[in-house]
Amino acid sequence: MKEAVLMIGGSYGIGRSIIQQIETDYEVFVACRSKEELEGLNVQHIPFNALTDSLDMSTLPSEIKGFVYCPGSINLKPFKMLNLKNFEEDMEINFFAMLRVVKDIIGIMKESSSMVFFSTIAVNKGMPFHSSVAASKGAIEGFVKSIAAEYAPNIRANVIAPSLIDTPLAKRLLNNDRKKEAMAQRHPLQRFGKADDIGHLAAFLLSDKSSWITGQIMGVDGGLSTLNL
Repeated sequence: MKEAVLMIGGSYGIGRSIIQQIETDYEVFVACRSKEELEGLNVQHIPFNALTDSLDMSTLPSEIKGFVYCPGSINLKPFKMLNLKNFEEDMEINFFAMLRVVKDIIGIMKESSSMVFFSTIAVNKGMPFHSSVAASKGAIEGFVKSIAAEYAPNIRANVIAPSLIDTPLAKRLLNNDRKKEAMAQRHPLQRFGKADDIGHLAAFLLSDKSSWITGQIMGVDGGLSTLNL
């Protein structure tokens, strides 16, 4: 019998890429709002809205080998144009909704299981117009390091911190050739990211091949966070 992986979100973008990497090796449960985008994938759908619903634990197996939380936001505005509600909304989808699910499922994570979360390059590399999303993603990084320490050696927990990835969430940042060229040139590897760049790493972190990796914030950013052109 295949071991189970629970993904929150995953019907498009990075989440879909992760599913395509792992669907033959695991029994994949995807908790998300829409089932239509999952057609053709070997997954079990759980109707779920991370902002409003409680996860129905009866739809899950008694043990989970892997967990991935995919929902997130890209809310890029000057600080003077953001109000407290904007920060609260980003914290809700990026952190508090995630926290509620983790509280529910942490007890069924099996020994030697793996949890994968997502942050952003902007947490550790200061970027203008990122104050809200960086604040909420920074909360994820601190939280994951803490639970990685608390639950070691039984549960591993890591964070992937990408730069710009070509997904529907980033559509307005890459909606013409001029923007695409400008974004590519910002990165030492001269391109922006693809969903598979993140999907491959997430699949690795879920697998036993990464059994000596926990508590890490792993940049997947074309070199932008560490290299100067």
